[in-house]
Amino acid sequence: MLFFALTASGQGLLETAQQRLSKENNADIFRTNPNSSDNLLSQNDRNLGRITKVFVEIGLYATYYGLIESPMERKHKGRKAFITKHPYFISNKGNYSYNWGADTNLYRITVTNRFLKDTDQLYGNTAHIDFRFLKRMSLEANYLQLWEHESFYSNSSLATYTILAKYNRIRTEKFNAYWGVGATYIAGEVEEFGFTYGIGAEYFFVNPLSIEINYNQSFINSFSSNRLNSLLNYHINQYKIIGGYEYLRIGGFNFSTISVGLGLFI
Repeated sequence: MLFFALTASGQGLLETAQQRLSKENNADIFRTNPNSSDNLLSQNDRNLGRITKVFVEIGLYATYYGLIESPMERKHKGRKAFITKHPYFISNKGNYSYNWGADTNLYRITVTNRFLKDTDQLYGNTAHIDFRFLKRMSLEANYLQLWEHESFYSNSSLATYTILAKYNRIRTEKFNAYWGVGATYIAGEVEEFGFTYGIGAEYFFVNPLSIEINYNQSFINSFSSNRLNSLLNYHINQYKIIGGYEYLRIGGFNFSTISVGLGLFI
């Protein structure tokens, strides 16, 4: 379901979203409001910004235990957990095992592909590759392609490419969670890179099922692009069947889609 109507006659949401994200259009907005309080900062505001930045940097150093590892966790089995060949390989373990054995490996690649559907006009596809290594680290590459049929004679599309370096912060045999940072490139009319961060988790509550949640936010010019998915995975050997919900916010517009697809563990 689309939450906003078209902003101009004959123009679809994808096209309007791309125009909003475009650097040229953002520059026009600022030029037409030269005296706006949103665009002009007083000297006091600048000084306050510098002070705030110092405290933020101090806070970042103080969050090591939260982001990496706390002293209490150094004695937990999950500190040295190994990557499984695939979830539920032998027993009721998910992505990690506390012990090295026949169900573990030094690395693992997961490939997934999901189809997205909103309305009769909007649909898309997302391809995802996740490479786990060194027990705690992952590299993720994601490609999202959306299409919108605006009318019988007019169509628009939007493609985004995202790369994340992820740290798997929590690693137990039933539950794991990560955070990551990286970059997103939006093609089409935008052709811009932006900083991206992401968080996510997966819970293996009963064999052969798991629940997975992922959230990404990318900053492109003066707008942000958001992705949130909530998925139910059905594991069959080294494969999984995926179904769920995906929410997208692009250029200030919201898209809610259903999502179905397949995954393969290599």
